[in-house]
Amino acid sequence: MNKKNFHVDELGVPKHANPVDMAPSRFVGQDKRIAHNPYLYQIAPDGDWQLPDLSGFEPAGPREHIYFDPKATKVAIVSCGGLCPGINGVIRALVMQLWYRYGVKNIFGARYGYQGLAKNQSESLMELHPDSLTHVHEAGGSFLGSSRGSPPTEEILETLIDNKIQILFTIGGDGTMRGAHAIQEASKKRGYPLAVVGVPKTIDNDIAYVRQSFGFETAVSIAYQALQSAHNEARGYKNGIGLVKLMGRHSGYIAATASLAAGHVNFCLVPEVPFYLEGDSGLLKLLEKRLKERKHALVVVAEGAGQHYFSNMKAEHDASGNIKLGNIGHYLKDRFTQHFSGLDQEVTIKYIDPSYLIRSAPANPADQLFCTKLAQNAVHAAMAGKTGLMIGYWHGSMTHVPLSAVNDYRQSINPGGHLWFNIMETTGQPMHIGNPSDFTP
Repeated sequence: MNKKNFHVDELGVPKHANPVDMAPSRFVGQDKRIAHNPYLYQIAPDGDWQLPDLSGFEPAGPREHIYFDPKATKVAIVSCGGLCPGINGVIRALVMQLWYRYGVKNIFGARYGYQGLAKNQSESLMELHPDSLTHVHEAGGSFLGSSRGSPPTEEILETLIDNKIQILFTIGGDGTMRGAHAIQEASKKRGYPLAVVGVPKTIDNDIAYVRQSFGFETAVSIAYQALQSAHNEARGYKNGIGLVKLMGRHSGYIAATASLAAGHVNFCLVPEVPFYLEGDSGLLKLLEKRLKERKHALVVVAEGAGQHYFSNMKAEHDASGNIKLGNIGHYLKDRFTQHFSGLDQEVTIKYIDPSYLIRSAPANPADQLFCTKLAQNAVHAAMAGKTGLMIGYWHGSMTHVPLSAVNDYRQSINPGGHLWFNIMETTGQPMHIGNPSDFTP
């Protein structure tokens, strides 16, 4: 039986009593695990049921004994990558938990991502305390600033050592977590006791072992408003087409979830399910049919969908190492216009891209609550001396996920799963839009 390794490293034996005031029975024991796979399968000849994978995650939460002496502990927080609703909520909750629950008073923020931990950074570490963060969670963006890319790992570690940082909290996506893992490995090799704990941030909801990331609910709610506006615009004109591009480089969760919520979407296009414009079963013919029958249509596309139409584009990468995508929204708008002009059929296309409105928005109440829970559990893990992990969310529980496991896979929509089946039921679109043999780049 193939078991996954979800072992989390520890800096040493935790010898300090946890100052968090709670009943001993509420502390999380080291023997508990949250199953990776909760499903039972009937695989034995006698009909017995058993788990195919008995491995599991450590539950997040306070431990009875902690590794660090709160009065002597120095902490740094860094936020990296693109903006996302809730970053400020996480920063504030980390500070509040450290300050009031554990009594840690030496808390600092690195400005503008990992660049703020470079050897010759122009911005010094910012001292953080509750009074300076009273209303910060009510605003969008990142209080500390952000950036993509990273200085050399050894350079970051030198900065942390020079500033006597013992705990580093990293807020970011898979690239940030890879960087955090490299920092943790370098500190272990150096023999420097550094707890590195990540809080996963991805508006695309695509990090491994995190069923839902913070900011996702806010993103869907704002995307929903954009879809409603596009639907109203499309209905306002004969042969009106609403076209909305949403975030989702590799995973189309925002596009799919917002489409289900809106209920008016006719075609939802995501990276996980290829589509083609050409041929009798292609999107252009389906759009023709829709306009003939109902006089309006609403098309939603995730930014990473349809990238085969940019196969001739020179590959370029951003500072985080991500391949720069072709603009599928503009491409579809142009192809729709050309197609219906060739049919001598007048259409009105309303194109909406709300991406930056979504990324920079404040978190809604549900996400604020989620941010607080993630941050509180991150502090519990770090103070217990656990390192090289991020806080996950699995089967409704907060977990410890080793950073080494983050690259196991990218969470994405299963074309044969419930979510995509719901999309087909709600939109009425077919399982396959177009035929690869009809594809013309």
